[in-house]
Amino acid sequence: MAQARVTEKKKKAPSTKLFVLDTNVLLHDPTSVYRFEEHDIYLPIMTLEELDNNKKGLSEVSRNARQVTRTLDEIVSSHSKVIENGIALAGPSRKLASGRLFLQTEAIANDLPSGLPTAKADNQILAVVIHLQRTNPERAVILVSKDINMRIKARALGLEAQDYFNDKVLEDTDLLYTGALELPENFWNTHSQGMESWKRDSLTLYRVHGPLCRQLLVNEFIYQMGEPALNAIVREVADGTAQFETLTDFSHPKNSVWGITARNREQNFALNLLMDPEVDFVSLLGQAGTGKTLLTLAAALTQVMEAKRYTEIIMTRVTVPVGEDIGFLPGTEEEKMGPWMGALEDNLEVLNKSDDDAGEWGRAATRDLIRNRIKIKSLNFMRGRTFLNKFLIIDEAQNLTPKQIKTLITRAGPGTKVVCMGNIAQIDTPYLTEGSSGLTYVVDRFKGWKHSGHITLQRGERSRLADYATEVL
Repeated sequence: MAQARVTEKKKKAPSTKLFVLDTNVLLHDPTSVYRFEEHDIYLPIMTLEELDNNKKGLSEVSRNARQVTRTLDEIVSSHSKVIENGIALAGPSRKLASGRLFLQTEAIANDLPSGLPTAKADNQILAVVIHLQRTNPERAVILVSKDINMRIKARALGLEAQDYFNDKVLEDTDLLYTGALELPENFWNTHSQGMESWKRDSLTLYRVHGPLCRQLLVNEFIYQMGEPALNAIVREVADGTAQFETLTDFSHPKNSVWGITARNREQNFALNLLMDPEVDFVSLLGQAGTGKTLLTLAAALTQVMEAKRYTEIIMTRVTVPVGEDIGFLPGTEEEKMGPWMGALEDNLEVLNKSDDDAGEWGRAATRDLIRNRIKIKSLNFMRGRTFLNKFLIIDEAQNLTPKQIKTLITRAGPGTKVVCMGNIAQIDTPYLTEGSSGLTYVVDRFKGWKHSGHITLQRGERSRLADYATEVL
């Protein structure tokens, strides 16, 4: 028995793993070499070759390739000894990583099955993983790739392969913050002791104490069905105490926004955020047909044309494929963006028809006036811009990476409101998932800030046909 334990100890693998990085991981996250903590990283020569092939151009991928190359240059330059034994990452990463970086410094024999073409870059990287697994039998050698087919091929060859998880905000998007919380039935029984209540304008404010208060976030919506129903927004949270305020009822025609009224609870929540001058950043999630674009445009037009709170509306969205040049389309920047802005035109048509008393001439004049206040911009030309007193709408934000969405939101100058909207179930960009989308990233990072708000719209309001199609197709 004792001998068996000794043998077991000898065979026990080291706790640190050896991760072989595919090129797409580096292009997706240029800081990925510092994201593996105490584990070691291995870069095949083919990965460096592919980085070199991608470094030219103005796209996001090219910028990332150049950034990775500069990072690797810093790491290699910081090491004065022979690099065959690896380069410690603790210094260059400022103690973010404690492992070592290994570069392929020798030719590796091709041990791939005869059916696989050896000239293909992916297969050469797989050959490196096979070699490392054979020469390091006591270690876990793992290929990390964003390419699903590459991971499938690796597993078919008996190699361990993983997706790159460090860019994921959440493992399970069901855990993503929805922006609204239903209060339990016994809420008032457990939280009414020492409760304070007062009026401000036409709204009622409450200050309550109790266990649930610690779970609430600033600008989170709370509701309770029944008679009377409660719909409120949390304004302050501190030391087991929460202060919340009842909402403006945008479902009532007297509170309509550019002729639009809320058709359900979540739309009412969304309009309360969109019309609140103290909320600088709003994120709206929801399936197709939940009213994200219509509500946002209605709120934007009201605050630009009537309240004069903002000077103009700027609308942008990702052109798929992302970041590619749109110069092959004729016309100005706005005309080039036209094919991607069908949603804007559809919703403006609805908003323009909402004024029944204007007549045909009046509606035509309003349409021209509105078009002068809405500017359509391409993401490609956003770097270096600053928007003052603008209402900035970022549509289809689920196709943005966290880095791209940061670039956009940091364009906001004083007096600008930014609205991000999208549907994380409809991602068209390669290598982005629901968990790593820029939209998921901002929803998670902005929750609880007093000048931001989020709501996930639940119900489709297009038509009975669209609702049924969503269920059965």
